[in-house]
Amino acid sequence: MTLSPGLRKFALAAHLTFSVGWIGAVAAYIAFDVSAATSHHDEALRTAYLAMESIARSVIVPLALASLLTGLLVSLGTKWGLFRHYWVLISFVLTVIATVVLLVETRVISSLADTAADPTTSSQDLQSMGSTLAHSIGGILVLLVILVLNVYKPQGLTRYGWRKQEKERTQREHLAP
Repeated sequence: MTLSPGLRKFALAAHLTFSVGWIGAVAAYIAFDVSAATSHHDEALRTAYLAMESIARSVIVPLALASLLTGLLVSLGTKWGLFRHYWVLISFVLTVIATVVLLVETRVISSLADTAADPTTSSQDLQSMGSTLAHSIGGILVLLVILVLNVYKPQGLTRYGWRKQEKERTQREHLAP
């Protein structure tokens, strides 16, 4: 399947928008996560946990899913292919892993937000809830690795890519006068 030039550009623009948005949303999430990890004020903690859940569910998860789907569309609909180049395959696998970890982590985030939203939660319990900062920082690092791979596109064909390239070269040679 090859996308028409107009559709390819639209899909690529959508993919870039969703991917960069995902990184930006995680950066905003990290700001609240740092607040949750360092604050000693009950209301600041409650606010941070509730904001983290809102950002995760309403922004980060939809952007992650949209980035995953548009990345798949772009890879399958262009010359790069999903299985031809290592950088595309690694980017896709890392995106799948990041999305799965995110979906699992949203349960933890929701649990923290539910506890923070409960007016009967004691100050001591709020202070000892912890944060998701390690996951947040790990997540943004993975997203930045994916970004670097997609910008620099390191050379290296997979075995499938080599076979496909050889087949195309052979076909061109047979068609040449």
